[in-house]
Amino acid sequence: MNHQKTNNDALDHIFRHEYGKIIAILIHRFGTTNIEKVEDAVQDALLKAMQVWAYKNIPDNPTAWLLRVSNNNIIDMMRRDKKSDLQNNLNQTIDQVNDEQEDVFLNNTINDNQLKMIFACCNPSLSINYQIILSLKLIGGFSNKEISRALLKKEDTVAKSFTRAKQQFKKHVKTIETPIELGLSSRIHIVLKVIYLLFSEGYKASSGESIIKKDICFEAIRLGLLLLENKIQQSQETYALIALMCFHTSRFEARINAFNELVDLEHQDRLKYDKELIALGIKHLNLATNKNIFPSSYYLQAAISYYHCTAKTFNKTDWKSILYLYDLQLKHQYSPIIGLNRIIPYYKLYGAQKGLIALNKYKAEANALKNTLFYSIKGELYKDLEENKLSKMALEKAIDLSENEMEIKHLKKKIKALK
Repeated sequence: MNHQKTNNDALDHIFRHEYGKIIAILIHRFGTTNIEKVEDAVQDALLKAMQVWAYKNIPDNPTAWLLRVSNNNIIDMMRRDKKSDLQNNLNQTIDQVNDEQEDVFLNNTINDNQLKMIFACCNPSLSINYQIILSLKLIGGFSNKEISRALLKKEDTVAKSFTRAKQQFKKHVKTIETPIELGLSSRIHIVLKVIYLLFSEGYKASSGESIIKKDICFEAIRLGLLLLENKIQQSQETYALIALMCFHTSRFEARINAFNELVDLEHQDRLKYDKELIALGIKHLNLATNKNIFPSSYYLQAAISYYHCTAKTFNKTDWKSILYLYDLQLKHQYSPIIGLNRIIPYYKLYGAQKGLIALNKYKAEANALKNTLFYSIKGELYKDLEENKLSKMALEKAIDLSENEMEIKHLKKKIKALK
């Protein structure tokens, strides 16, 4: 049983970490018109892996195994489909390449094709909504539910949009190539948003056993750093996003304790914060600083995270500066999630009673989004006011809305701690 669970956990890691790489390679090889075949082929390969690896050892190079099986699956589909115009090179499968050559192929191909794939998905001929959904699906391997949470949309709306997006993708995107300079600059804003959403899902997973999916976060950072290799993409937004991701990632080891439990910011061991990542974040935040233009949303978020990372203790946090940054963010780009996060510094400065009044302004939006954050904050505010019964009710509502096992466990622990 333990062996099977270990294999399933490893497969889940491989799926989230390697899915986008395999998709990018295969669409580059077989063309955008075969996007559905690529999806089906990869899904079938993953299903086969679940069946085989549950009882056998995972191969030394699981990515190569999945790529080989997926590649062969597509060729089989195309041979069965008389409408397919099979090219001569389709008859050569990865099975015919020895392991050493395959490793070289993978190492030389993955990074380039993944970035090309993101830029292809962010083709300006597609709506911004389609660009983001395609990227999260094909590069991030996101489920419809995860995308619905990230974009604050209904799940069935996401599913329909993805179907339409694929049709538009096949129509407007013929090849997976990095665009020329003008194309790069026109797409970078959406590319950064995709990387940000990838990171956000890894930093606070909407579902699953763990609140953190480190592999997704580090993949997002890697993609961000790859962007900096091109001078056109060395913008304030790019530097700021990398700073934000570095600051957030620096606290990973402190967010989960030895018992695999979530730890609130107030109780985190700050000695566990990664000083190198904080330094890297500060470096990129400085590179992003430009007094002549209004700071981007990524810059403001990075600055907020900077104050949290560098405060010596929770009680010494500069709540006044953090509140100011949230106010700037709301003026720049309104979002109920930003508004909810703003409640924390506001409450720390002005008290729980005023915090509740400010919080209730977001009740309707929070209920529509079915977001746990509203009720988690409400529970904290009532606890501070020693209204334990009301605190418990709010935390129980948050539990009902949560789909993340670690978060649910954390909320239950909070209820148990109420006097």
